Amino acid sequence: MEIKLPQNLGLDLVRVTEVAAVVAGRWIGLGNRDKADKAATEAMYEILNRLDIDGRIVVGEEGKLARHSVLDSAERVGTGKGPAVDIVVDAIDGRNMLAKGQEGAISVVGVAPRNSMWSPAPAVYMDKIVVDSMVAPALVEECLHAPAAWTLALVARAKKKEIRHLEVFVLDRPRHQDLVEEIRTAGARVLLAPEGDINGALLAASSKSNIDIMMGVGGVPEGVVSACAVKAMGGAMLGYLAPQSKDEKSAVEAAGLLEDHRILTCDSLISSNEIFFVATGITDGRLLSGIRYTGKKASTNSLVLRCSTGTQRIIQANHLIE
Repeated sequence: MEIKLPQNLGLDLVRVTEVAAVVAGRWIGLGNRDKADKAATEAMYEILNRLDIDGRIVVGEEGKLARHSVLDSAERVGTGKGPAVDIVVDAIDGRNMLAKGQEGAISVVGVAPRNSMWSPAPAVYMDKIVVDSMVAPALVEECLHAPAAWTLALVARAKKKEIRHLEVFVLDRPRHQDLVEEIRTAGARVLLAPEGDINGALLAASSKSNIDIMMGVGGVPEGVVSACAVKAMGGAMLGYLAPQSKDEKSAVEAAGLLEDHRILTCDSLISSNEIFFVATGITDGRLLSGIRYTGKKASTNSLVLRCSTGTQRIIQANHLIE
């Protein structure tokens, strides 16, 4: 029998991302992503430890900085008095964008019952596709290996629009040069983002965004975090591990993760439906507004998702700050 998480847990979790976002916002445009991430991570850790949960970090902050953090994978958080849960965090998704004052930086956290989240280590990269609830029933595994034009035609049919009206989120990386060319040749438009893997998945899964699909190779840890949101929004994700170096491929093969080139879905990444996901905007974006500071107050804009009920809340909050 699946463990039921407290129905108000999402409202507790939004305090976690709000505080991290407010702290991170002080570093917008200052050019120091590492100090911003350290400050936001420590703020997030402090609030998580106030929650009545027995939390275990499954996807944490290691790998982002050349040091360990208080929110590395396998760390324990919470008072220990509540339900046993798996937690995925990213204090700042889009650290470089925050440092440069660019749009799309967010703070996120996802929670599900213990042992329901797939632990991705040592895998680093995966090829993935994310779509919203309108396209989800039509998405098939062949999309991952088919030409981009074929997949875009499928999305266009599901959305009852022409391919030339589709907008595709792709990370701006040299590895995506051929993919971008394929998409443009098919007639669709490309939104090239400098980073923000999780934000891209949110945009593709949201019915309130102009992004119709996310495509390309991104982070595996970010894929697990994204799966929380995509599943809660009724969208769909397909992925497979795509090592980008010989060392990563060897480590993944040694761990047995490349067996049969398994196709990953939201259900294989997060096996439970008892999922909460929260995101708070740090800089302005297509889905969430960024932090606003006025005198001794800060305003935040957050998205709170509960998978089991399909509830989606947008929360605008004002905070007194020192």
